[in-house]
Amino acid sequence: MLRYYKFSLVFTAACFGLGLWYGIASTDSIGGVLEILWIILILSILEISLSFDNAVVNASILKEMSEKWQERFLIWGIAIAVFGTRIVFPLAIVAIAAGIGPLEAIDLSLNDPEQYEAIVSGAHIGIAGFGGAFLAMVGLRFFFDAEKDVHWIGVIERNLSKVAVLPALEIGLLLVVLWVISLQLPEEEALTFLTAGVLGLVTYILVDALGEYLNMREETRKNASGEIMRSGLGGFLYLEVLDASFSFDGVIGAFALSNNMIIIALGLSIGAMFVRSMTIHLVRKGTLSEYHFLEHGAFWAIIVLGAIMLTSAVIHIPETITGLIGGALIGISFWWSLRHNRREAEAEAAAGTTGVTNTHPTD
Repeated sequence: MLRYYKFSLVFTAACFGLGLWYGIASTDSIGGVLEILWIILILSILEISLSFDNAVVNASILKEMSEKWQERFLIWGIAIAVFGTRIVFPLAIVAIAAGIGPLEAIDLSLNDPEQYEAIVSGAHIGIAGFGGAFLAMVGLRFFFDAEKDVHWIGVIERNLSKVAVLPALEIGLLLVVLWVISLQLPEEEALTFLTAGVLGLVTYILVDALGEYLNMREETRKNASGEIMRSGLGGFLYLEVLDASFSFDGVIGAFALSNNMIIIALGLSIGAMFVRSMTIHLVRKGTLSEYHFLEHGAFWAIIVLGAIMLTSAVIHIPETITGLIGGALIGISFWWSLRHNRREAEAEAAAGTTGVTNTHPTD
């Protein structure tokens, strides 16, 4: 098990080493250095707790990709997650919102962190609309599937599968939600929210369409040998956009602990690295197939996270609550999977040597 997390542990040690160096260089007391290291630790834990459902969903997509692309996701993906989402993304927000260049944005983040924090937090309406819409579509598309025959919360999931024969129903549902929330906002903020939400929806459709197109090319090329694997590039792009959407709340929530860009980047990067290691662990160990409803719990957590991000444009919801809800849904689905496996084992034992097993949940 340790082999899946070896690089994450080395990466963590390097980040804490950089944090120690930065603390010594920027403060003149042991207490100041310890405070920086403590914030980095808390931020890394916050990122992991908020993104465990991200790891499960990543694994559900990554398991269909070749081992080569799995490794690329781990190596290239962490570079994008660390430097792109946790560093470049907040700087880009500041540059666009303040109408300044990238170098000025970096200078602002290092020399005027309070103003930097205010600008990033001020862009929350747009972030909530884009990230919430994208995540909501990821979760809804999983359950709005007419061919889905395994259900966890049967009374809801079966009905969603039935109505999934109506094309684009989940898109219409999301657009209605965006419109209703926008009615609670001032006119200018409502336009920003709606625009960002529609862009999040369009981004999902484009990335999903690209993935399907590349999948069809792969199937055509590999059909003769019978080896059909999800397109590496399409899946990789989808995972990166998904990761960025997950990270929005972590980046914004990090300002509750520190407004220092370097400290935030170090703490969130550690969490992002562990999320990727957890993803590879889940794929290589076949955990999703072993625990029947774990994937369902993760996608329900995504829908909840998307809903929370959307409603956060109107009502602030602490990141701790978001993490607890996601963790609770995954924990319950894990326990439900164990119960299902135990019942199947008991049914097999009762059936003796007939070899007949129940492939569908009994709940």
